[in-house]
Amino acid sequence: MTTIEAIADLLHTAARQATEVDPWNHGAGGFDLATAYQVQDAVVARRVAEGERIVGAKLGLTSRAKQQAMGVHEPLYAWLTDAMNHPAEKPLRLDGFIHPRVEPEIAFVMAQPLKGPGVGVLDVLAATGAVAGALEIIDSRYRDFRFTLPDAVADNASSAAFVLGPLQRPADFDLSLVGCVLEVDGQAVDSAAGAALLGHPAEAVAALANDLGRRGLSLEPGWVILAGGLTAPVALSPATSVVARFSRLGTVRLLCDVN
Repeated sequence: MTTIEAIADLLHTAARQATEVDPWNHGAGGFDLATAYQVQDAVVARRVAEGERIVGAKLGLTSRAKQQAMGVHEPLYAWLTDAMNHPAEKPLRLDGFIHPRVEPEIAFVMAQPLKGPGVGVLDVLAATGAVAGALEIIDSRYRDFRFTLPDAVADNASSAAFVLGPLQRPADFDLSLVGCVLEVDGQAVDSAAGAALLGHPAEAVAALANDLGRRGLSLEPGWVILAGGLTAPVALSPATSVVARFSRLGTVRLLCDVN
């Protein structure tokens, strides 16, 4: 069987060189979620060894319907590094990606450490210093964007980049009622509300804190936590303009470079 380190090498090189690879989780060579997270850790360790810093985490499968469709009962998670933090005012070059897609998110910026088990929505809100609208750029390294759930986890849940909007106080309004309209090239293509994320975005963050707590890990002050995609991801191409308009959280913009 291919080793964890070998798979991590393959995925890390694919991300660095923007080249596709075939998924590993098929036939007799498949692996489970626990092994997939070991591969993910090894992939992120390679980024850290090259000078990147972990600055937060992201969640996926924060929709109950998506969880049922994938046969899981909790969200998946992955890591964010400082190299993934893309300034909102800077056009995004696409030549470093394979098949990038974008989705709107609600981001939490932690002010205090948070560690499970037993973390709930109120604990998350008390430990949060700010919230913001965000755009996440995902970019699976697998050929044709086709993969199983363990494949996705191993690939750090397709993490590629993120853009943060203006920061807001988390106690001023109900995040479950925050609405978002996603526009691409001036046309509205999708919409959702914060309640799409496990009923409340902070519920997704609580699930992350509890899951990491079982590994002896905690959410750290200053970390950015992306609570999960509010809409289906939209493919990006050169010169694409993306705007996510959030009620109470303001507007987040992304312009793709023409090159």
